[in-house]
Amino acid sequence: MAFIELKNVKKTYDNGQIKVNALQDASFEIQEGELVIILGPSGTGKSTLLNVIGGIDTVTSGSIFIDGEDITKYTEKKLIQYRRNDVGFVFQDYNLLDNLTAYENIQMSIELKKQKGDVLESLKKVGLENRINHYPSQLSGGEKQRVAIARAFIKNPKLLLCDEPTGALDYENSKQIFKLLKEICITEKKTVIIITHNHAISDIANKVIRFNNGKVEEIIINEKTKNIDEIWW
Repeated sequence: MAFIELKNVKKTYDNGQIKVNALQDASFEIQEGELVIILGPSGTGKSTLLNVIGGIDTVTSGSIFIDGEDITKYTEKKLIQYRRNDVGFVFQDYNLLDNLTAYENIQMSIELKKQKGDVLESLKKVGLENRINHYPSQLSGGEKQRVAIARAFIKNPKLLLCDEPTGALDYENSKQIFKLLKEICITEKKTVIIITHNHAISDIANKVIRFNNGKVEEIIINEKTKNIDEIWW
């Protein structure tokens, strides 16, 4: 069985006046340790897809298997445990706490999970060992995102979900973040899913899933992937 498997997943939002079909019969598989890019225009269901995989939102129908377990059958309590223990989230706007240092933002992640973790080592992995006592206001956008990534993977999640992680960054910082995420996928053997509008980076992924109008439009398998340094946009 695939590490992640979606079967006929539908998600409909209904405010009583209008229904929006954010996901329509979405089905695909992702293998453990793959780097996967989700591509598509705004409003096509990409973020909804990431939210239901991450247990932030629930499906209207269909099944989502993560490591052999159907998370659509989870109770709310079990979904909380799943989000806390098995999933690392990286968002476009970083979601760092302004009153905590880089070190403290990461430390908070493992305290919530009630596990041990080497915060300094995680900062070294993202190249920020000299910024441990800096607050978010003292960091650049790229540095903030690296702190967010370190916070996500220090708890040793089963998968890393990244929603437009370079959306607020310039070209050079974007390349650094994509490079870092690929390194984590390879060296830490993590399954990494990235939502992005950037078609140019498709070649760094093992698999590319194109979304349109809530549907899987195309799945591309890259037998040979490129390093981010080989790509320009």
